[in-house]
Amino acid sequence: MHSFARFLLIFAVAAAGSAFGQAIVLKDGNRVFSSEFTIQPDGKIVRTVQIGENKAVSILDKKNIDSLEWPYPAELTESADLLAKGKTDEAIAVLKKGRDFFEHFEGIEGNWFIDIYFAYIEALNQGGKFDDVVKALPALRALKLTDAQKMRLRIIQLDIERQTTSDYAGIIVEAQSILKETDDSAIGASLWAIMADVYTRKKEWEKALLAYLRIPVFYGTQMQRVPEAELNAAKTLIKMKRYEDANAFLARISESYPGSPVADSAMKEKAAIAGMKNVDEEEAAAAADGKSDAAKPKDGQPAKPTESKPKA
Repeated sequence: MHSFARFLLIFAVAAAGSAFGQAIVLKDGNRVFSSEFTIQPDGKIVRTVQIGENKAVSILDKKNIDSLEWPYPAELTESADLLAKGKTDEAIAVLKKGRDFFEHFEGIEGNWFIDIYFAYIEALNQGGKFDDVVKALPALRALKLTDAQKMRLRIIQLDIERQTTSDYAGIIVEAQSILKETDDSAIGASLWAIMADVYTRKKEWEKALLAYLRIPVFYGTQMQRVPEAELNAAKTLIKMKRYEDANAFLARISESYPGSPVADSAMKEKAAIAGMKNVDEEEAAAAADGKSDAAKPKDGQPAKPTESKPKA
């Protein structure tokens, strides 16, 4: 009796695991679980079934596949975690692997190809690999996208315009227009990152700083955007000659994202401004105009004569 009860328990656990596992569902109703197949470099799906001590190997015809039973892909979770740690290149590699796998099942119900591919393009875009993004856009537009993905595609296109045109006013207007259309935090964080960069290109440091800081403050759930935004905010503080403030920011970044390119960059920036003090805004502006106190005569000394060329 105990053996029978144990058998039922094992069967129930195995059945539950199979129900929520990763499997190919065939048109005859049978399932081929992920542990039973591999995909060869030439795209062939090889099924291996263990029968006692023997193995039966066969090629699975894609025409016999009805659908996929696949939970939320680990690649999406893992890549989001890597992006949140500032490890963009590693996230891209993970998503590429997922894209290559699901591409073999493109067009089959239950496939995650579009979601993985879209996340891959977004990661490439976030990593500054714009040439790759531009090349991939035609294929991305040809896919059957959801309304949310179409909105995100607008963000990618706007981000490319930021890199290829100088119509900064138009980019800001478009970004603000999209912000009014949605309350999606992922889209909001992306748009503020774009606007912050535009303000940086225009050397409007105060606006750039506030835009970068909006991401961790108002869109903190979008962890994949936070590390880069914080680093750029610190770099903007340096541009504003607020060295002490930037130093504290950079120290926190290097501690928060250890082992990441963001942390490495923060440490380099921190070393470059080591020991430097904040510069008063008026003094910083005067220095930028070449009218710093260094050019003024010291008390009790006559002013230096200005050089002038004789008239012709």
